[in-house]
Amino acid sequence: MEGKVTWRQGMSFTGEAASGWRIPIGTSRDHGGHDDGAAPMELMAMGLASCSGMDVISILKKKQQAVTDFEVKFQIERAKDHPKVFTHIVLEYVVTGHSVDPAAVERAVELSTTKYCPGYAMMKQVVPIEVKISVLEA
Repeated sequence: MEGKVTWRQGMSFTGEAASGWRIPIGTSRDHGGHDDGAAPMELMAMGLASCSGMDVISILKKKQQAVTDFEVKFQIERAKDHPKVFTHIVLEYVVTGHSVDPAAVERAVELSTTKYCPGYAMMKQVVPIEVKISVLEA
């Protein structure tokens, strides 16, 4: 995997992956930024949630579950002192659909968090991750 971040101004960067996709990276005004991009730690959290989320939705599609909406919510606590690392992560998988089997969702999340998601595998080595699952009828 290759990529780069290029400084734009102040505390603003553009991140670019080898695939060519770009994303604005920045920080809030009260941290010296311009409010013009996602903060680096936000990107790490979104990366974790989307990495696992892609596994889960892929598995649910293979299990022919009638999913109409899906999101992975995250709540992250950080240390008060620098470097303000993540100290606790809660991931909530919210699956909405027609007669979605809760056991299928639980198994999909289990496979993601124990076998497939490299983001989860890396993060769980350094911070406790709590998992919650909600299955809602559309």
